Amino acid sequence: MFRISAAIALLLATTAAAQQPAPPVPSAPAGAPQGAPATAGDQGGLVVDVEGGISAPTPIAIPVMPAAAVVNTPAGSTDALGRQLSDIIANDLKGSGLFTPLPPSQLRAVAMAEVQAPSFDYWRSTSAQALVQGFIRANGDGTLTVGCYLYDVSSQRELAKQGFVVSPADWRRAAHKCADTIYSRLTGEGPYFDSRIVYVSETGPKTKRIKRLAIMDQDGANHRFLTNGQSIVLTPRFAPNQQSIVYMSYENDRPSIYVYDLGSGRPRRVVQGASLTFAPRFSPDGRWILFSMATSGNTDLYRVSASGGTPQRLTTSPGIDTGGSYSPDGNRIVFESDRSGGQQLYVMNADGSNQQRISFGSGRYATPVWSPRGDLIAFTKLAGNFRIGIMSPSGGGEKLLTNDWSDEGPSWSPNGRAITFYRSGRGAGGTATLWVVDLTGVNERRVPTPLSGSDPAWGPLRP
Repeated sequence: MFRISAAIALLLATTAAAQQPAPPVPSAPAGAPQGAPATAGDQGGLVVDVEGGISAPTPIAIPVMPAAAVVNTPAGSTDALGRQLSDIIANDLKGSGLFTPLPPSQLRAVAMAEVQAPSFDYWRSTSAQALVQGFIRANGDGTLTVGCYLYDVSSQRELAKQGFVVSPADWRRAAHKCADTIYSRLTGEGPYFDSRIVYVSETGPKTKRIKRLAIMDQDGANHRFLTNGQSIVLTPRFAPNQQSIVYMSYENDRPSIYVYDLGSGRPRRVVQGASLTFAPRFSPDGRWILFSMATSGNTDLYRVSASGGTPQRLTTSPGIDTGGSYSPDGNRIVFESDRSGGQQLYVMNADGSNQQRISFGSGRYATPVWSPRGDLIAFTKLAGNFRIGIMSPSGGGEKLLTNDWSDEGPSWSPNGRAITFYRSGRGAGGTATLWVVDLTGVNERRVPTPLSGSDPAWGPLRP
């Protein structure tokens, strides 16, 4: 269960801090969607430059969230949760590359009475430009309430506030939602911390890898395996509603496309027949699955209803057409093809018409994926080493973001500001690891996984 309020009440009781009740968090008003955006106390104040802020991250104070009362819950005691909530928020914001959380030595304890009445004199004495304060409260129905407030230290103004009512199992989501509130308010960009990544977990030598589907939060937490490794799996992709995952499996030693239902844990084969099917991806509305099929020595792009049926062929050129990805409006498709003699990127209408080449640089191009904002296409550049790059849908403005030995398989964050990919190590014993890089190419971080990992796909923002 996850409920989000549209605002937090502004009044605090005037009793002593030790007896201070937590500020109440009312239910969302009628008609407010789940996951409503944060309300801002003032739309002016501190603003973080998403480009220039990488070289000079904004100092931000995130003290431990006090508990209304120390209560044991299925997720742990509320005082311990208050510390962990603050840590997760700090790690999310630090990972964006735009913020530098103050070290613990500069974080004073915050009493309940200060949550909505910060000690600005103290915070001004630190280097913090922004301040995040909040609280946690155990409710009588077994849920937890988390309050989140953002302040501009210089102007002493409240910039945003948000409240969350969650089940104990979802307490980490409250922290990610709070970080999203702060990030969006200060940068003007869309949120992305409360999201998940599905990927291929790998064990064993390169010549005999065991590959399993796995899913986790974008920071690596709440990790779980979805398949048992008896069949090799590749290229998992979320459905837009996040209730299923489409992927390729070598079950019965033949590449075929399957859809895995996250609720039931059951897979189903999408395309029947003897042809090889691979590289699947859902359309933005979830109605179609775009994929490649090899027939009579030729590989083309097809689409099929997400519920199954007869595939519709979209390309007919000789050679290999694969790696299709829809534009966010569903009207166009970017894909890779070797019809010109080497792997290059092409764009066409969703029905297969008006096919045009867009990549003309040196080397080869593969694994294109359209940004959720529609303004960019990410790809793998093959020119000596493998690198992650971006270009406009018309092919202009090509920019390479990474420069390691083997980086490939990009997938966009929900807000289109970051890209996850996998990096392969050298040699027969080299392992694959998951990484994230932002659009500047400066901020790069590794995503923790319990084993080696490849083929990451970043899912939409969770509801």
